[in-house]
Amino acid sequence: MSRFLWTVLLVMSLLSCNRAAEADAAVDYRTLPAEVGEYLNVVVEIPAGTNHKIEFDYATATFKNDQEEGKDRVINFLPYPGNYGFIPGTLLDKERGGDGDALDVLVIGESAPTGSVMLVRPLGAIVLRDRGEIDTKIIAIPADPALQVIQAKDFLTFALRYDAIRTILEDWFQNYKGRQAVEILRWEDDVFAREEVSRWRQQPEK
Repeated sequence: MSRFLWTVLLVMSLLSCNRAAEADAAVDYRTLPAEVGEYLNVVVEIPAGTNHKIEFDYATATFKNDQEEGKDRVINFLPYPGNYGFIPGTLLDKERGGDGDALDVLVIGESAPTGSVMLVRPLGAIVLRDRGEIDTKIIAIPADPALQVIQAKDFLTFALRYDAIRTILEDWFQNYKGRQAVEILRWEDDVFAREEVSRWRQQPEK
Protein backbone atom coordinates (compact mmCIF):
# COMPACT_ATOMS: atom_id res chain seq x y z
CA MET A 1 0.00 0.00 0.00
CA SER A 2 2.82 2.37 0.89
CA ARG A 3 4.56 1.70 -2.44
CA PHE A 4 1.29 2.31 -4.28
CA LEU A 5 0.81 5.70 -2.59
CA TRP A 6 4.38 6.73 -3.39
CA THR A 7 3.85 5.69 -7.01
CA VAL A 8 0.65 7.75 -7.25
CA LEU A 9 2.36 10.77 -5.71
CA LEU A 10 5.31 10.43 -8.08
CA VAL A 11 3.03 10.23 -11.14
CA MET A 12 1.02 13.24 -9.95
CA SER A 13 4.24 15.18 -9.40
CA LEU A 14 5.51 14.35 -12.90
CA LEU A 15 2.20 15.33 -14.48
CA SER A 16 2.24 18.59 -12.55
CA CYS A 17 5.78 19.34 -13.76
CA ASN A 18 4.81 18.55 -17.35
CA ARG A 19 1.80 20.87 -17.19
CA ALA A 20 3.96 23.62 -15.72
CA ALA A 21 6.52 23.14 -18.50
CA GLU A 22 3.77 23.26 -21.14
CA ALA A 23 2.33 26.42 -19.58
CA ASP A 24 5.73 28.11 -19.62
CA ALA A 25 6.32 27.02 -23.21
CA ALA A 26 2.97 28.58 -24.16
CA VAL A 27 3.98 32.01 -22.88
CA ASP A 28 5.21 34.41 -25.55
CA TYR A 29 7.35 36.73 -23.45
CA ARG A 30 7.79 39.06 -26.43
CA THR A 31 4.13 40.07 -26.44
CA LEU A 32 3.54 40.56 -22.72
CA PRO A 33 2.57 44.11 -21.68
CA ALA A 34 4.92 46.18 -19.56
CA GLU A 35 2.19 47.09 -17.08
CA VAL A 36 -0.90 45.44 -15.63
CA GLY A 37 -2.89 48.03 -13.73
CA GLU A 38 -0.66 49.58 -11.08
CA TYR A 39 1.92 46.79 -11.32
CA LEU A 40 4.74 45.93 -13.70
CA ASN A 41 5.29 42.65 -15.49
CA VAL A 42 8.71 41.05 -15.03
CA VAL A 43 10.19 38.06 -16.82
CA VAL A 44 12.77 36.35 -14.59
CA GLU A 45 15.99 35.41 -16.36
CA ILE A 46 18.32 34.83 -13.40
CA PRO A 47 16.88 33.38 -10.17
CA ALA A 48 18.01 34.89 -6.87
CA GLY A 49 21.02 33.02 -5.51
CA THR A 50 22.36 32.13 -8.97
CA ASN A 51 25.75 33.01 -10.47
CA HIS A 52 25.01 31.98 -14.06
CA LYS A 53 24.32 34.92 -16.42
CA ILE A 54 21.14 33.73 -18.12
CA GLU A 55 19.52 35.88 -20.80
CA PHE A 56 16.37 35.74 -22.91
CA ASP A 57 17.08 35.48 -26.64
CA TYR A 58 14.35 37.36 -28.51
CA ALA A 59 15.30 35.77 -31.84
CA THR A 60 14.71 32.21 -30.62
CA ALA A 61 12.39 33.00 -27.69
CA THR A 62 14.56 30.86 -25.41
CA PHE A 63 16.66 31.39 -22.31
CA LYS A 64 20.39 30.85 -22.73
CA ASN A 65 23.48 31.18 -20.59
CA ASP A 66 25.49 34.15 -21.86
CA GLN A 67 28.79 33.09 -23.39
CA GLU A 68 32.27 34.39 -22.65
CA GLU A 69 35.24 32.97 -24.58
CA GLY A 70 33.15 29.97 -25.59
CA LYS A 71 32.08 29.12 -22.04
CA ASP A 72 29.01 29.81 -19.93
CA ARG A 73 29.40 33.18 -18.29
CA VAL A 74 29.42 32.88 -14.51
CA ILE A 75 29.53 35.88 -12.17
CA ASN A 76 32.78 35.73 -10.18
CA PHE A 77 31.24 37.29 -7.11
CA LEU A 78 28.37 36.69 -4.70
CA PRO A 79 25.21 35.29 -6.36
CA TYR A 80 22.46 37.59 -7.58
CA PRO A 81 20.77 39.15 -4.52
CA GLY A 82 17.34 39.07 -6.15
CA ASN A 83 15.48 37.71 -9.15
CA TYR A 84 16.97 39.49 -12.15
CA GLY A 85 15.10 39.94 -15.39
CA PHE A 86 13.45 42.40 -17.73
CA ILE A 87 10.23 44.31 -18.22
CA PRO A 88 8.56 43.02 -21.39
CA GLY A 89 7.23 45.54 -23.86
CA THR A 90 10.17 47.88 -23.23
CA LEU A 91 13.21 48.53 -25.38
CA LEU A 92 16.11 50.87 -24.67
CA ASP A 93 16.72 51.57 -28.35
CA LYS A 94 20.22 52.68 -29.24
CA GLU A 95 18.94 55.57 -31.34
CA ARG A 96 17.79 57.21 -28.10
CA GLY A 97 20.87 56.34 -26.09
CA GLY A 98 19.79 52.93 -24.82
CA ASP A 99 21.70 49.65 -24.84
CA GLY A 100 19.39 47.80 -27.22
CA ASP A 101 17.83 45.60 -24.54
CA ALA A 102 14.68 45.67 -22.45
CA LEU A 103 14.61 47.56 -19.14
CA ASP A 104 16.39 45.61 -16.37
CA VAL A 105 14.81 44.88 -13.01
CA LEU A 106 15.88 43.22 -9.77
CA VAL A 107 13.04 41.76 -7.70
CA ILE A 108 13.76 41.42 -3.98
CA GLY A 109 12.32 38.12 -2.79
CA GLU A 110 12.80 34.38 -2.64
CA SER A 111 14.19 32.62 -5.69
CA ALA A 112 11.88 32.22 -8.71
CA PRO A 113 12.68 29.93 -11.67
CA THR A 114 13.96 31.21 -15.00
CA GLY A 115 10.97 32.01 -17.20
CA SER A 116 8.68 33.00 -14.34
CA VAL A 117 6.40 35.95 -15.03
CA MET A 118 5.86 38.09 -11.96
CA LEU A 119 3.70 41.09 -11.19
CA VAL A 120 5.80 43.52 -9.18
CA ARG A 121 5.62 46.86 -7.44
CA PRO A 122 8.54 49.19 -8.25
CA LEU A 123 10.28 50.69 -5.20
CA GLY A 124 12.82 52.78 -7.06
CA ALA A 125 15.83 52.54 -9.31
CA ILE A 126 19.60 52.51 -9.00
CA VAL A 127 21.44 54.40 -11.74
CA LEU A 128 24.89 53.08 -12.68
CA ARG A 129 27.69 53.89 -15.08
CA ASP A 130 28.89 50.68 -16.72
CA ARG A 131 31.80 50.97 -19.17
CA GLY A 132 30.97 54.60 -19.76
CA GLU A 133 27.26 54.01 -20.39
CA ILE A 134 24.35 54.89 -18.10
CA ASP A 135 22.59 51.74 -16.88
CA THR A 136 19.37 51.90 -14.87
CA LYS A 137 18.14 48.97 -12.78
CA ILE A 138 14.58 49.03 -11.50
CA ILE A 139 14.31 47.67 -7.94
CA ALA A 140 11.00 46.01 -7.12
CA ILE A 141 9.13 43.59 -4.87
CA PRO A 142 6.45 41.01 -5.78
CA ALA A 143 2.93 42.40 -5.93
CA ASP A 144 1.61 39.35 -4.08
CA PRO A 145 1.98 40.01 -0.31
CA ALA A 146 2.53 36.28 0.25
CA LEU A 147 5.73 36.49 -1.81
CA GLN A 148 7.10 39.64 -0.19
CA VAL A 149 10.06 39.44 2.18
CA ILE A 150 10.19 43.14 3.02
CA GLN A 151 7.39 45.54 3.90
CA ALA A 152 7.68 48.58 1.65
CA LYS A 153 5.36 50.10 -0.93
CA ASP A 154 7.40 53.04 -2.15
CA PHE A 155 10.93 54.41 -2.19
CA LEU A 156 10.55 56.47 0.99
CA THR A 157 9.52 53.45 3.06
CA PHE A 158 12.21 51.34 1.41
CA ALA A 159 14.92 53.92 2.13
CA LEU A 160 13.88 54.47 5.75
CA ARG A 161 13.30 50.84 6.76
CA TYR A 162 15.82 49.03 4.59
CA ASP A 163 18.78 51.32 4.07
CA ALA A 164 21.05 48.31 4.68
CA ILE A 165 19.55 46.60 1.62
CA ARG A 166 20.41 49.63 -0.49
CA THR A 167 23.99 49.43 0.75
CA ILE A 168 24.15 45.71 -0.08
CA LEU A 169 22.80 46.32 -3.58
CA GLU A 170 25.24 49.17 -4.16
CA ASP A 171 28.19 46.98 -3.13
CA TRP A 172 26.96 44.10 -5.28
CA PHE A 173 26.37 46.09 -8.46
CA GLN A 174 29.65 47.93 -7.97
CA ASN A 175 31.67 44.71 -7.86
CA TYR A 176 29.84 41.91 -9.69
CA LYS A 177 31.74 42.62 -12.92
CA GLY A 178 35.04 43.09 -11.12
CA ARG A 179 36.35 45.22 -8.28
CA GLN A 180 34.87 48.73 -8.57
CA ALA A 181 34.08 48.00 -12.24
CA VAL A 182 30.72 49.75 -12.10
CA GLU A 183 30.12 53.25 -10.74
CA ILE A 184 27.07 53.97 -8.58
CA LEU A 185 25.64 57.33 -9.64
CA ARG A 186 22.46 57.71 -7.60
CA TRP A 187 19.18 56.27 -6.39
CA GLU A 188 15.83 57.37 -7.78
CA ASP A 189 12.32 56.90 -6.39
CA ASP A 190 9.34 54.81 -7.50
CA VAL A 191 7.91 57.67 -9.56
CA PHE A 192 11.14 57.78 -11.59
CA ALA A 193 10.99 54.00 -12.02
CA ARG A 194 7.50 54.20 -13.52
CA GLU A 195 8.57 57.09 -15.75
CA GLU A 196 11.45 54.97 -17.06
CA VAL A 197 8.99 52.24 -18.01
CA SER A 198 6.81 54.78 -19.84
CA ARG A 199 9.86 56.29 -21.51
CA TRP A 200 11.05 53.00 -22.96
CA ARG A 201 7.71 51.27 -23.48
CA GLN A 202 7.45 49.69 -26.92
CA GLN A 203 7.47 46.23 -28.39
CA PRO A 204 10.99 44.95 -29.16
CA GLU A 205 11.51 43.58 -32.64
CA LYS A 206 10.95 39.84 -32.95
